[in-house]
Amino acid sequence: MAKALFGHVGGPDPRMVSEMRRLQQRVRDLEAELIRLQAQNDALAAQSRDESLGLKDREPALT
Repeated sequence: MAKALFGHVGGPDPRMVSEMRRLQQRVRDLEAELIRLQAQNDALAAQSRDESLGLKDREPALT
């Protein structure tokens, strides 16, 4: 208990600070990847809509 109190009173543990910074950077990286993937998904969805609109204008093939 005394060690825990001393560590708490002595200031933040450098390992804890380092781990917190690493995790914050990881969160920022994942958020950036999410934004990139959402933009890519939106572009693919728009492309798919454009292609499907082009197919509706065509006449059916004769069998």
